[in-house]
Amino acid sequence: MPVWLVSADTPLPRFSRYAHRQMTWPGPDDRGAVAFLLDLAATQGLDGFLLIPGGDPEVRLVSQSIDQLSGVFDVMLPPWEQLKWVCEKPLLYRRARELAVAIPLTHEFASLQQATAAELRFPVVLKPNMGGSSRFARAKAILANDQASFLTAFGWAAEEIGMENVVVQEMIPGGGESQFSYAALWNRGAPVAEFTARRTRQYPVDFGYTSTFVEVVDEPQLIDAARRLLGSIAHHGLVEVEFKRDPRDGSMKVLDVNPRPWTWFGLAAAAGVDLGAMLWAIKSGHTVETASARPNTSWMYLVRDMVAAGKLISRGRLTKRAYLRSFASVRAWATFAASDPMPGLIDIPLTVWRVLTRRILRNL
Repeated sequence: MPVWLVSADTPLPRFSRYAHRQMTWPGPDDRGAVAFLLDLAATQGLDGFLLIPGGDPEVRLVSQSIDQLSGVFDVMLPPWEQLKWVCEKPLLYRRARELAVAIPLTHEFASLQQATAAELRFPVVLKPNMGGSSRFARAKAILANDQASFLTAFGWAAEEIGMENVVVQEMIPGGGESQFSYAALWNRGAPVAEFTARRTRQYPVDFGYTSTFVEVVDEPQLIDAARRLLGSIAHHGLVEVEFKRDPRDGSMKVLDVNPRPWTWFGLAAAAGVDLGAMLWAIKSGHTVETASARPNTSWMYLVRDMVAAGKLISRGRLTKRAYLRSFASVRAWATFAASDPMPGLIDIPLTVWRVLTRRILRNL
């Protein structure tokens, strides 16, 4: 099938042999973003193409403009009035409380004075209400271990995205081994296919920016909680719901909802639940057969997982034998595929360059 990539930043997919055409654009925050997509369809004959937003700002744009865009493209997302209840974290946590889905202890502050006077239980995490293009949104989250670092981070975040959009949350103990996900494809308010996975390793190891080793696990309680949340908005399309197990009471607490392809999306096909193919089948009017995820199936981001494993081994939290044994279950890689090797080859020097650049900037 023909695939067009429209991106304002992500470089790796441009090197894929499966990206038939690549287009740059002003990005989802540009006032002319919707007009750009409509004009692209008109001039390039893309009527009827499946439009898949790949990031949070793109999700917001497509969902908010669904009436215009669905006249040209096939769009599998709910309208924003429904979707915002799981995309914007303050609304997500409000809806979760209403549905008896556990959440971390969360604070919202209307002023710096309130934030200063609050009796917080450190460490705490500062998050944007939703992903975006600001520096704070791209950082995803900031960890504060004491009041001084919290107030500094809170002031900066409030300047970046507005105080009302900054979420302050307790840091649930545990690393990647405590983080889980519900991954699924929904069609008009009901799940078509779903499975659960554990984010066993991440980078950085204690407060992960990205997954590095993810494996299929059986966690029925995630399915129940995710179904309640997504059913309440009659979800339509791809989705990943992130949870973290609280070791203090054993509860699974919802952290985030991503109604788009996610970092370890390739695990789905490797585990026998090809959500991408199912999405295309629904768009094409075909019947989708139910499937169960194969156990003992994993996904790995090799370059970053080597760093994460090294940290865990040095701290005595992972043995070398256990790390090497984890390769036996890997059936999907983050950037490499034998049939499409170029992105994986480009990713190695790109990752090294990013790490070195950040270290140099941090030392200036």
